[in-house]
Amino acid sequence: MNPVDKGIQVSQEMSEHEVNTERYRSETHGMNHTEGGWPKDVNPQEPDQVIRYRKKVEKEDIYIATVHKLGNIMEHCIKQNNALNIYENYFDDVYLNASEDSPSAKTINVLKDINDHKRSVAHLSWFTDGPTKLAVAYCNTEFQSQSLSNDSYIWDLNNPNRPELILKPASPLVCIEYNPKDSHALIGGCYNGQLAFWDRRRGSLPVELSPIEHSHRDPVWKTLWIQSKTGNECFSTGTDGQVFWWDVRKMSEPTEFLYLDPTKKQDISCAQGAYALEYESTIPTKFMAGTEQGIIISCNRKGKTPAEKIVAVYPGHIGPIYALQRNPFFPKNFLSIGDWTARIWSEDIRESPIMWTANHDHSLSDGCWSPIRPAVFFTTRLDGTLSIWDIIFKQKEPALSIQICEEPLHCLKVQEQGRLIATGSHSGICTILELSEGFWNQPKNEKSLVSAMFERETHREKILEARNREIKLRKQKAQGTDETAAVGEEELDTKRVEEIARSTQEQFLETIERKLKERELKEKLAMESVQNASNKQLKNEIVLDEEEERPVSSEDEQDAVEREGEQGLQTEADEPSEAVQS
Repeated sequence: MNPVDKGIQVSQEMSEHEVNTERYRSETHGMNHTEGGWPKDVNPQEPDQVIRYRKKVEKEDIYIATVHKLGNIMEHCIKQNNALNIYENYFDDVYLNASEDSPSAKTINVLKDINDHKRSVAHLSWFTDGPTKLAVAYCNTEFQSQSLSNDSYIWDLNNPNRPELILKPASPLVCIEYNPKDSHALIGGCYNGQLAFWDRRRGSLPVELSPIEHSHRDPVWKTLWIQSKTGNECFSTGTDGQVFWWDVRKMSEPTEFLYLDPTKKQDISCAQGAYALEYESTIPTKFMAGTEQGIIISCNRKGKTPAEKIVAVYPGHIGPIYALQRNPFFPKNFLSIGDWTARIWSEDIRESPIMWTANHDHSLSDGCWSPIRPAVFFTTRLDGTLSIWDIIFKQKEPALSIQICEEPLHCLKVQEQGRLIATGSHSGICTILELSEGFWNQPKNEKSLVSAMFERETHREKILEARNREIKLRKQKAQGTDETAAVGEEELDTKRVEEIARSTQEQFLETIERKLKERELKEKLAMESVQNASNKQLKNEIVLDEEEERPVSSEDEQDAVEREGEQGLQTEADEPSEAVQS
């Protein structure tokens, strides 16, 4: 064969193709979305500003044209959505009967102080954006030593082993509160009288701290945030008898102050120290304070004269008032916790409460209303018991009492949804409980029933108050005095306080005497039953001895058998009566 020359390309053969396509361009844009899209000068939390802004926008031509243009499109979408109700609840007509579901509560978490020297839980505050975090203030108010830590913690309930953030104040915290408008902001009252402001995004140290010379002279027992445009205002009180208003952006000195002087003279020497504060955002200018002496002072922040600032004085308890809160559904009615009782008041009645509990065996330490049900409130006692009251079903005893621990409970806090409740003990243990459905699911017509109950009790107290005034007038006329019915408020208040103290003390002593008598009666009955049994046994032994010594004839044997039969029937008949008597 003849040789042939042939070229071979080792590389892979490829072809070229060209295609024209449209280029996709991507761009990044930013939007400043502040306060839900509202303008900076409009506070969405203020209803008046929102209404004025809406009326202004609705009059603009652009708004009217846009609504007409989008109306047909939106109408079609709305009809599609309304074709089937996907949110329908098939059990709206089913009435929740509390008797069918027994009230209960279960422990879901326990938070312990990580410090070596255990301290008491002084105050609690739930995270405002959900039941995931809890701020806990730790402080020992008795025999405080320098070796104890000043730290307080923010706990994440999903990780109860270690706190999420450690707050480091200059002095132990007595109270702490989350800002309802800003979940990162917290305000705390210290044992040395200072106020500290934290921003969780900026670490453990306080961002602002009030100077000692412009702070309280005693521990700050309560501080609350105020409904304002900026959301940066709060006020505080302590056992020095002063109320200070603060702006957390500049805490060099308080913006306003007020002395809790029940004589309405604004004299600091007559001021009474306070343990409790109450503030309702729907009534922004009014607040109430519960004092060490057991009285409730209703105040008006915008009052121009001292008499206008102190609106009313209520003779609350015979001991310090540890908790004070208005009913979330009926702001005219408020709850007070002190001495051995919990009392419900009406603003219209200043003489006495409209409802109250019986004296407990141990003092009450804290209490609050349920945010979901208007008839439910909670109390804690110094014997470690948490009591849940439902005044619709029971007025004389709590619906549920739980022994949380053996040591005293100092504070409690209910989450906004009403399902979780946190309690703090003397040994630094914070217990989280989940309530049964009956305590956070509002029954049908409960609000109207509670309203009718409060109105009925208020009307009853008004009648009794008018009757007491008539009796006093008749006594004055019988004695031939020329005094009028307008007796000074100060003298009336002192007399009412003394009468309430005397009646409460008598009631408490009667309870103790009754229990002692019951115990003595039980012991006496037990001794009598033992003595009767021993006497009966002794008689039987004597009869047996006599029968053994006497010779028995046939007739005597027959008589003995008959007597034994009668005696057996008699003893069988007597045994039930003796059992009933014992």
